Amino acid sequence: MPDLPRLDRPQNLRETVLTRLRTAIITGDLAEGQLVSAPVLGQQLGVSATPVREAMMDLSREGLVETVKNKGFRVTTMTEKDLDDLAAIRLLIEPPVMHDVAAAITEEACEELTRLADACARGAAEEDLTEYLTQDRAFHARVLSFADNPQLTELATSLRLRTRLYGIAALAREGRLVASAQEHHELIRLLRERDGAGAEALLRAHIGHARSIWATGEDDAAAARAGDG
Repeated sequence: MPDLPRLDRPQNLRETVLTRLRTAIITGDLAEGQLVSAPVLGQQLGVSATPVREAMMDLSREGLVETVKNKGFRVTTMTEKDLDDLAAIRLLIEPPVMHDVAAAITEEACEELTRLADACARGAAEEDLTEYLTQDRAFHARVLSFADNPQLTELATSLRLRTRLYGIAALAREGRLVASAQEHHELIRLLRERDGAGAEALLRAHIGHARSIWATGEDDAAAARAGDG
């Protein structure tokens, strides 16, 4: 079983448990195919089985776990093809709408996005992956909201939730996640300047990082060198 840190008891315990378990799955702390039970996870987190079971049901709807009758929950497996397909769909729907976002964004919205980007950067610097992923998801959902297409925002967010980022912990330890976090500030700059084409290109690169360097901890060039060795 993974060594999950115990939780403090915040006001919204269920949401905190959900966020912690989702992060553990996305980063690989809860491994693909692993069978887990609510009582055991609850004991590790220092909470009862009830909020864990409720969180697992939410994660089941997100496609991150599946229920196993009389046993608990199994972390779903994502193949390389699955991850490629998720990235391909995100590339189809997210970058093109940056033109609409750039045309509609306000200065007040840019300030709001800057606060979210700052929180992402702090999470990266402090190696707090739960905070980083939570703020990263909030940042991108808020950006997409200015395209005025709630269905697109919901779909893109659900795809983001299903993506596995097994290399992100190593990037954080090495200090390389901070550089990725800075792409959020660059995106804000481009949107503020009404540069839809630049924002689209940057988001394409950002999604590419999620599929390559974030997923494995290695960039494409490093992977190629390893393959040549």
